Amino acid sequence: MKITRRQLLGTGLASSTLILQGCAAQITNAAPTRSESPAISNATSTTAKKFQIGMVVFEGMTNLDLAGPLEIFPRLPDTQVHLIGRENKVIHTDTGMPFLPTISMDDAPKLDLLFIGGGDGTNTLLEDEKTLLFFANRAPDAKWITSVCTGAIVLGAAGLLNGYKAATHWTAMDILPYFGAEPVHQRVVVDRNRITGGGVTAGIDFGLTLAAILHGPILAQSMQLGMEYDPQPPFNTGSPKKASQELINMALDYQADAIQMRLAIAKRIAQRRG
Repeated sequence: MKITRRQLLGTGLASSTLILQGCAAQITNAAPTRSESPAISNATSTTAKKFQIGMVVFEGMTNLDLAGPLEIFPRLPDTQVHLIGRENKVIHTDTGMPFLPTISMDDAPKLDLLFIGGGDGTNTLLEDEKTLLFFANRAPDAKWITSVCTGAIVLGAAGLLNGYKAATHWTAMDILPYFGAEPVHQRVVVDRNRITGGGVTAGIDFGLTLAAILHGPILAQSMQLGMEYDPQPPFNTGSPKKASQELINMALDYQADAIQMRLAIAKRIAQRRG
């Protein structure tokens, strides 16, 4: 496989940051050539021969859940990425950043890969009929059904993880069994055509894993090198397996309301399904 300079020398998360700041609209009309990385576009007339990725965006999503995979997906060969909103209007991430989808759920083309990230906004999506029906209706035609962080529980609520192993954010692991999924504490879990990533930063690992599955390890390794993705965190506290109980309690206290709401919603859904 020929690896382009653009794929090798990724511009880092800066490009995704610009998109997350609402600049996606500036590139939606860009027509990609064979020598360029595929554009993120809402145009459907040129999608026939490209691998179609649909990344669902929503109010209250976490920036990095999307930005990590989004640094990788548009650089994959013969790929077109759609940033799909419930409606085609501005939403805000959980840090308040404005973000403009490139297409709405109603107008999205047939998709080869479905993706959703996480964030506090996923609690609302768990009972949002339009979003759940979008995933349920599109899943049979998709080759891959994927998520990062608490996006996994949205897939679960849509009935797409029953009988599958899955990862999610560590604070949401106990929600997965309500949807028939087996929680696995790994950065990335691949179970048949379901690929789920752990919390937030695991989105980068998830994107590289998917790149290797679709196009081989050499392309994925070149992307990792271009991104200079060589994690050396300043603190050894990035997992509940490593953090002190005091830090874990602080994190749980900070998210207590969202966690309790998530659990109550999951129980309601499980009761309705019997």
